[in-house]
Amino acid sequence: MAQFDTMRADGVAGVQSAAIDAGLRAHMNKVYGTMSVGMLITFAAAWALSGLSVTDVPTQYQIGPDEYLTGLGYALYASPLKWLVMFAPLGFVIGLSAMINRMSAATAQFVFYAFAATMGVSISSIFLVYAGYSIAQVFLITSIAFAGLSLYGYTTKKDLSGMGTFLIMGVIGLIVAMIVNLFIGSSLLMFAISVIGVLIFAGLTAYDTQSIKKEYIAHAQNGDSEWMGKSVIMGALRLYLDFINMFMFLLSIFGSRE
Repeated sequence: MAQFDTMRADGVAGVQSAAIDAGLRAHMNKVYGTMSVGMLITFAAAWALSGLSVTDVPTQYQIGPDEYLTGLGYALYASPLKWLVMFAPLGFVIGLSAMINRMSAATAQFVFYAFAATMGVSISSIFLVYAGYSIAQVFLITSIAFAGLSLYGYTTKKDLSGMGTFLIMGVIGLIVAMIVNLFIGSSLLMFAISVIGVLIFAGLTAYDTQSIKKEYIAHAQNGDSEWMGKSVIMGALRLYLDFINMFMFLLSIFGSRE
């Protein structure tokens, strides 16, 4: 009888484990899918806005041979409005992180997509600064690196939680260094920031993937569909930020300027 009970318990545990594994795969697919939609929105917004910002009709805002900024382009890239455009995505991230518990999953998803569009506005100048083929090459490199790092974070048995504090401190240091460099304009410091930034967000990609996986497993048996929906959005946001920052730093290092 005791042997039968043990076998039954093992069978139930096996079924629960299989259900959690299937649920985890579905959860991660939703996270990556939401992140991918956000990325598509970002680059579509950036590309569209860059096209509206440049004209071949002469204006007083010349940026290259037969290339001039439109009034919209000047407002975004040369007027004081550029500071609002630059820091607006940060406001979205802070707001979404702080208010996620008071939002429905549907609202959180809408805010995430609005953030992705705002990020597109913020980085749209890359299409004016870098050659199109260079942007495509760096995007491909980033995609391959991101996929490998995220796969490592998902499959590794090594606990990466100890990296979290170190990496977050690194991000804070990067932000401070970038703000300082806005005023001193050192190309050498910017190169160092970019190299360190790539390494930090590469580490965060693996760390965040494992963290999202652990959070799902910890809550899987609660059956809280609302939490699961919000967890998808926050997971997508974390991986989106890892990808976009790694892309921007790699573009700064390897991008071919117009």
